[in-house]
Amino acid sequence: MRIALVTPAGARARNGNRHTALRWAAFLRAAGHRVAVSTQWPGSDADLLLALHARRSYDSIRRFAASYPQRRLLVALTGTDIYRDIRISSEARESLALAHRLITLQPMAAAELPAPLRRKVSVVVQSSATTLRQDPVARQFRVCVIGHLREEKDPLRIVAALPHLGAIQVIHLGAALDEALGRQALAAMQRDSRYRWLGGVPHGRALAWLASSHAMVISSRMEGGANVVCEALRMGVPVLASRIPGNVGLLGKSYPAYFAVEDERDLAGLIHRAVTDKRFYAKLKRQVARLRPMVAPRAEARALLDALKADPSGSKS
Repeated sequence: MRIALVTPAGARARNGNRHTALRWAAFLRAAGHRVAVSTQWPGSDADLLLALHARRSYDSIRRFAASYPQRRLLVALTGTDIYRDIRISSEARESLALAHRLITLQPMAAAELPAPLRRKVSVVVQSSATTLRQDPVARQFRVCVIGHLREEKDPLRIVAALPHLGAIQVIHLGAALDEALGRQALAAMQRDSRYRWLGGVPHGRALAWLASSHAMVISSRMEGGANVVCEALRMGVPVLASRIPGNVGLLGKSYPAYFAVEDERDLAGLIHRAVTDKRFYAKLKRQVARLRPMVAPRAEARALLDALKADPSGSKS
């Protein structure tokens, strides 16, 4: 089958959407499909369009549906799609209506959709093929924060938590997509030597920093199902996560390391407990180990291929 895979993230992007597109393309090619990855559908003949992001890929979705109304059209929903854009963007809502199948990255996302659309949902939890395993530095407790500096990620919540913490090290990775947040990160480094913002780094280097950490903090206000959480689970790195549906959908309602959104004191208390309470930290390690099979590449590939075969009623075609 000829598949056009559209992602708004360009070839030089270092973000989750780009990594997801390339990983899915590899899975589909391994299954025997011909896949062309682009930022916009170029109008080429294709049997199926798979578009990441309902709002930002709307033009490609609309044109493909008009050109080939009988051909399959799948839309993968990001966090901003699910938790913001479908409420305020008519283009995002039209993309949902045009799609034959909707892909979400964690099971709780479907609850945000209008009831008639939920039957079109397939869940494809993202995976990681990294062979790295957690090997934390010995000299001090290292916390890793991975995510571009933009408002949805609440990226500097860790900085606000530092006055309530003792001797830890924070490694923050991610490009400043918001210049004001970048300036704040630079200023934070000047104020507090415990905090190091390294900007955008290659994916392999980011994974190495993650593997060397005792814990990863994800403080986002909204997430569709963060790839970096899946990478941490694959390595065995405990995740300290904001209590939002995108994180709970991946980690589970009983996961013991959530903190309240935009609450630096709650985050600081959780980090302090991970540093000082060996039994709590061991429990986190066990929880992460139990979740590891969920983020295996084989599981993601199988779910993606099943989504391609499923019809809107939820049965296989």
